[in-house]
Amino acid sequence: QVRLVESGGGLVQAGGSLRLSCVASGLTFSRYAMGWFRQAPGKEREFVAAINYSGGTAEYTDDLKGRFTISRNNAKTTVYLQMNSLKPEDTAIYYCAARSLFIVRTVGGYDYWGPGTQVTVSS
Repeated sequence: QVRLVESGGGLVQAGGSLRLSCVASGLTFSRYAMGWFRQAPGKEREFVAAINYSGGTAEYTDDLKGRFTISRNNAKTTVYLQMNSLKPEDTAIYYCAARSLFIVRTVGGYDYWGPGTQVTVSS
């Protein structure tokens, strides 16, 4: 049974940083691309970043490039999202997701999802 569990969310002031982690189990982690998505209240879930199976390629939504960094440790079956210079508009539930091998940016392109972790940025 595949399981993804996010952690690292919380309350932070604007300008602060958080690092989210997502630990995967029940799959061959090194064969899966991993993505981070977020969903703010009343809005659709949106793509944040993704990294391919080896960690050699990463993609970001344009608005977040430069502030957020995705990385992975295949030995620890963990994907990370380092978030810097946080803004109130970054407030959302952040989800990690897994799909086979290569990056896509669509919600429907991912096979497995974690329950999410709440990030709240105060002004």
